[in-house]
Amino acid sequence: MADRVFSAADRQFMDHALRLGRRGLGLTWPNPSVGCVLVKDDVIVGRGLTQPGGRPHGETTAIAHAGGSAKGATAYVTLEPCSHYGKTAPCSDALARAGVSRVVCAVGDPDPRVRGRGFTMLRAYGIAVDVGLREHEAALDHRGHFSRIRLGRPFVQLKMAMSSDGFVAVKGGARTQISGPRAHDQVHLMRAMADAIMVGVGTVLSDDPMLNCRLPGMERRSPIRVVIDSRLRLPLASRLVRTAGDIPTWVLGTVGAAPEAERALRAAGCEVMLVRRMEDGSVDVAAALRLLAVRGITRVMTEGGPTLARTLIDADLADEIWLTRSPDPLGDGVPALAGPLPARYRPVESRHAGRDHVEIFLREP
Repeated sequence: MADRVFSAADRQFMDHALRLGRRGLGLTWPNPSVGCVLVKDDVIVGRGLTQPGGRPHGETTAIAHAGGSAKGATAYVTLEPCSHYGKTAPCSDALARAGVSRVVCAVGDPDPRVRGRGFTMLRAYGIAVDVGLREHEAALDHRGHFSRIRLGRPFVQLKMAMSSDGFVAVKGGARTQISGPRAHDQVHLMRAMADAIMVGVGTVLSDDPMLNCRLPGMERRSPIRVVIDSRLRLPLASRLVRTAGDIPTWVLGTVGAAPEAERALRAAGCEVMLVRRMEDGSVDVAAALRLLAVRGITRVMTEGGPTLARTLIDADLADEIWLTRSPDPLGDGVPALAGPLPARYRPVESRHAGRDHVEIFLREP
């Protein structure tokens, strides 16, 4: 349904619901972060978003905020209200019990437990239902949930910083700060909105990163840290292992690779998961992503080096690519990508972050 059938007020309130939902990105997995606004007589009487850990849902939170004022209100919700009984009752039932008279929804939920049943349930209660307002924007916000349901893996956002001449580091693997402060802050905001951040063990061995969110006031939004490590070489003295008790750290290795290292990492507080080994001895990254989806992860940001990046791109597993280019050259070093991006990656945005230039590419479905 096109936006033109909706009023300017409808658009305004749905935009508010979308902004609310985005606040929860990275916090609500395995559930999507849904925003909901309840409006009566053009006044917002209740608003809510899915809470950390995935419940209560956005609709339930908004109803609780509105109290008795929910009766006769219009609900603007970014994703189809659920219709199944899980750990909580269906949101469609909750909206009906609250006395909502109309529901405006951005996009349907592909989850087979819902998939149109939420709208059917609402209409059966006599509630007017309009679908499709800001559908494109909502689909972008919920793409982690959609990917997990449709593809059986999380949405993968690949980020890489490079010098003006296309290198990610100097030769020898020494740690190299390429991006400026603005681009650096942008990366930390991206981390805060991801369920997990994934790197290859080579990045850990060369940089000893923390992979946390260091924006002031957002430190607690650090994502799960995932290391692709076929032979379980992650050093026990690394900062990731030493802080595994503060920020969950998952290590994805291959079956039977290094039992003693596996036991040591577990004892140090890491969670170790093993998947199939490829012919070259590397981790089956597609299987690793499927395992992350089973664990509830919907959005993965990867800041690994060129090897992991190329693996994801060649396997058609990177959904969105952010290339941040510094204006300064390195002269020589480790190439960012061996060759151009495949044609299936379409440039969708170009912007500046301080002195750095950012290009965003989206994989065509």
